[in-house]
Amino acid sequence: MTEKEAEIRIGELRRELEENSYRYYVENAPTISDFNFDMMMHELEDLERQWPQFDSPDSPTHKVGSDLKSEARRREFAQYPHRYPMLSLGNTYSIEEVEAFAQRADKTIGSPFSYSCELKFDGTAICLEYRKGRLYRALTRGDGTVGDDVTANVRMISNIPHTLHGDYPEDFEIRGEILMPYTAFDRLNEEREENEEAPFANPRNAASGSLKLLDPKEVAHRGLWCTLYHIPSESLDSFDTHAHALDAAASWGLPVSDERCVCDSISQIEEYIRHWDVQRKFLPYPTDGIVIKINEMRFQRELGFTAKSPRWAVAYKFQAERALTPLLSIDYQVGRTGAVTPVANLAPVQLSGTVVKRATLNNADQMTQMDIRTGDWVYVEKGGEIIPKITGIELGRRPADAVLPQFPLVCPDCGTPLVRQEDEAKYFCPNSDGCPTQIQGRILHFLSRKAMNILAGEATVAQLYNLGLVRTAADLYDLKKSDLLRLDGWKERSAERFLLSLRSSRNVPFERVLFALGIRFVGETTAKAVARHFGDIDAVAAADREALLAVPDVGEVIAQSIADYFADSRHIEEVKRLRAHGLRFSVSGDAPVSDALKGLTIVVSGNFSISREALKEIIEKNGGRNSSSVSSKTSFLLAGIKPGPEKISKCESLGIKIMDEAAFAQMLPAGQREALTPESAEDDGELTLF
Repeated sequence: MTEKEAEIRIGELRRELEENSYRYYVENAPTISDFNFDMMMHELEDLERQWPQFDSPDSPTHKVGSDLKSEARRREFAQYPHRYPMLSLGNTYSIEEVEAFAQRADKTIGSPFSYSCELKFDGTAICLEYRKGRLYRALTRGDGTVGDDVTANVRMISNIPHTLHGDYPEDFEIRGEILMPYTAFDRLNEEREENEEAPFANPRNAASGSLKLLDPKEVAHRGLWCTLYHIPSESLDSFDTHAHALDAAASWGLPVSDERCVCDSISQIEEYIRHWDVQRKFLPYPTDGIVIKINEMRFQRELGFTAKSPRWAVAYKFQAERALTPLLSIDYQVGRTGAVTPVANLAPVQLSGTVVKRATLNNADQMTQMDIRTGDWVYVEKGGEIIPKITGIELGRRPADAVLPQFPLVCPDCGTPLVRQEDEAKYFCPNSDGCPTQIQGRILHFLSRKAMNILAGEATVAQLYNLGLVRTAADLYDLKKSDLLRLDGWKERSAERFLLSLRSSRNVPFERVLFALGIRFVGETTAKAVARHFGDIDAVAAADREALLAVPDVGEVIAQSIADYFADSRHIEEVKRLRAHGLRFSVSGDAPVSDALKGLTIVVSGNFSISREALKEIIEKNGGRNSSSVSSKTSFLLAGIKPGPEKISKCESLGIKIMDEAAFAQMLPAGQREALTPESAEDDGELTLF
């Protein structure tokens, strides 16, 4: 590999890792397996070692995966810094690398020591702080230095004690994992399917998403479970070993795993790994490996940390579970955007705690590359517990009558010839406004919670379409109660709830209405940027490519897609009908609450008792203007916890006033101040947010 090739590959790997890290930690919707992610990370580490001139502190190899949303997206939880960094573990799929870890530790320590071996739980990380024997605060991992405050939700997890008993310390932290047992996962997905909501892909995503719900009562219903596995040595220095610290935590009433073991040699570690590689299949919750830690606390402190991981611990990850099962048939599904995806129908097989009946084949190229046939025995994996996929074929079991599948030339739904762009792997149905599946998919998207939040799901949309009642989103607003009572299973109460949610949708802000239109490539963030840039739908519709490219986050593909959408007279007519039904097509739909901040340009920086997005809404509702950067036109900087040092420095150099949240609250009318008043904490007068 040449130097230039190495530079290009390093850039590719960083982009892929950052994108997939965001999908995993923030969106809870991974699209690649843990194994593939780890292999890319190891490749990047190797390249950065070989070509140190291309290494960077911002590389994913030096950062912890973050569950914090970007500044462009709403943050619903207050954030607090971790007292001690909350790092991730280095991991391996090789026993030889576990042996190398042990040899490095032995060489550095130079004295006898032991190992603590534990199950690696597949959930979402949590840090609990107890003060005077009471649960004080619970933080997610966040970016390793700052986490989201989810205390109110954690209080709803049944096996996490609110108060401790026994001889507990005055103030300490303990860390662990929030899990969703398989039984709770299955129950939750059954409920979601009954309510016509998309099921979660796996227990890990379900646990992470549940922990970030805004309603603690709903969290209590999710059946989450906690297991704790680490007390930072800086938090408690009174224990000589990690195992003794966890034994003590258990005596205080904290949920510590019983499946841990102290080992004195690498052979005992390997025996522990072999045992759990088999027995994990019978556990009631997901696990994906074994964590090996140096047991003695003083040696942990001696070994220390890298920027990303402790040097005194390593995770051995099990290979993804896979199963061999017959491929019965292949369906070709049409999505909302017209993409045609092949899906394999399988003989049911147990895999990672669930029964698998279907698996994705991605596209025609993959089918050709695999030389897959109907009737083949195929290997199915749920690497990282994501949606199942076929990873191989057992050619020795191929039956004589196995059939080579033919990817359709026409849409399986409407019969329109499929097209394929040069730079795309998928085939598409171009009949976007006449294909029944695409029409129903767009209506479902319009109804969805992040769009118009109207109470209906896939089965309802199918009935409305089949009865000829709905062909576009605007048709929804013409529905009468008598129409709804024609639907199977619908009674007065169901119809009234639907019509109420339909009326409420008229209050949805413009950016969400724009997102709800379903313009290809226009997601939530892009819709918000476009709406705020142009102000109303008429300006968006009139904008040419050059004007659209001036919007942050809008590139060539998105700009062309928006321009194409509004060039279609049918879409213009649809917008006209929706507008007539009272939907908001302007960002100025909300009248100001007061003019208390009129004429003021305010820059917000740091963490507050409410999300920054909510704070900015308060500023706008009271006549103020938000700005992202400090300039001579800035009226003042509203600074919370950990404001940006560059903004502080610039304010000082320009002589611009810096104001805290309490002073800002006094500028607002009395009725607006309540939104900025957090509840007071117990005992010590510090603030804690529930």
